[in-house]
Amino acid sequence: MESEAVREFIRREVKDWEEEAIATARFKAFSGQRSDWEARYQFWRDLILKVARHFHLLFISPSQVKKDWFNRGGLTPLCLDHVLFLMYNEGDIIRSVDLVDPTSGRLSQLFRKVKHMMVRSTSAEVMFEDHLILLPLLKDKTVEVVKVLSESQWTSSCVITMKKFQDICGGTREASAVLSYLSGCGKAQYLSISKKELIEGVKVSLSAAAVSGTTSLDLDILHLTWTTENLQQQLDVIDQRCEVSKKAALASLNSGNKKVALRHAKALKLASESREKCISFLNRVEEVLSLIANAESTKKVSEAIQIGARAIKENRIDVEEVQRCLQELGDSIDSQKQVQEALAESDTSYVDIEDEDIEEEFRKLELELGNQNPHILVSQAGVDTAAGETEASESSKSLCDALSDLKLADNAARGSTILNSTGSKRDSISKNLKLEAA
Repeated sequence: MESEAVREFIRREVKDWEEEAIATARFKAFSGQRSDWEARYQFWRDLILKVARHFHLLFISPSQVKKDWFNRGGLTPLCLDHVLFLMYNEGDIIRSVDLVDPTSGRLSQLFRKVKHMMVRSTSAEVMFEDHLILLPLLKDKTVEVVKVLSESQWTSSCVITMKKFQDICGGTREASAVLSYLSGCGKAQYLSISKKELIEGVKVSLSAAAVSGTTSLDLDILHLTWTTENLQQQLDVIDQRCEVSKKAALASLNSGNKKVALRHAKALKLASESREKCISFLNRVEEVLSLIANAESTKKVSEAIQIGARAIKENRIDVEEVQRCLQELGDSIDSQKQVQEALAESDTSYVDIEDEDIEEEFRKLELELGNQNPHILVSQAGVDTAAGETEASESSKSLCDALSDLKLADNAARGSTILNSTGSKRDSISKNLKLEAA
């Protein structure tokens, strides 16, 4: 990363960066009580994190931060050593040696945590580190990695090879930091198999629960996954050879050199045969992985069915009763959806209605209501029962405003029918619940 790009970013983010008086005050060393320089410390801390996030830097070098990032005409902040040490003490920065070793056991990791809590490093030790890890960015990175794995996995945990894990993390060093952090949180576990060569992998929990212990099935899945990736690499190499042999054969044939063209054609045939064998073997391995995944899903479904059956049995609930309740619940949800659709339609239809049309419709509705039951009181209009003797013009205006708020137009009859239907279904469900309680 170019230091000039960082300095340009800082100049854009800090508007008064070039002002001499302000810069001189910021570059001074901390002195006195913390309350005297707390604001300056927060400024430098936030700026360091902002630069790291913008340039996707999980690791920072103290010397580079001090001499390159904030170098202003040969002047560097005198307080930067103190800032980094405070960030280390407050947990914003950790050293590589402070991370747990994912290849060690749980007990060893616990002892390492206790030791790290009891023995803190000094300022000199922190500043002489080659690279420091920004913990807020490390946490963001772990969330991103788990999200990527969750998009391709539906289970609560997954097993992948170390190479795949490094590709997702963006490098070997980043993968080591992410794996160490996840292992320390109990969300990941290092796996290894000693075959003809060492096969390394990672088991990651994709849920809120901690990762489960390693099983023989996890190691088998790791071996199969590693085999799949190797076969895919071989297949890519074979495809490249086929393409090269094909082009060479055509070029030799066009130049009239039939012997050379024949030799390239034989090489192309051998490469094609190898490709078919590789594809066949790859399909078999993927089929085995698919069977394992299907077996796991069947197990999950079976466990869910058993739990549901046990709950029904313990509560003495009839299966037909459960089905009836589910059907009534579904009908109630459908009715609510119909009400929402009707209200949505009334919203759109009300947009094009003029005030004169609303008043005319209200007069018709008022006449109809008066003919049917002259004692009906419209509570939604906000008319108090004691105000029945007010003038007709004021009552008409209040009712008109109320109907406007309710957005009653051509769909008034339809909304009333749906609401009556919903009420009847709600009464039916209430009756069933009372019978069940009895």
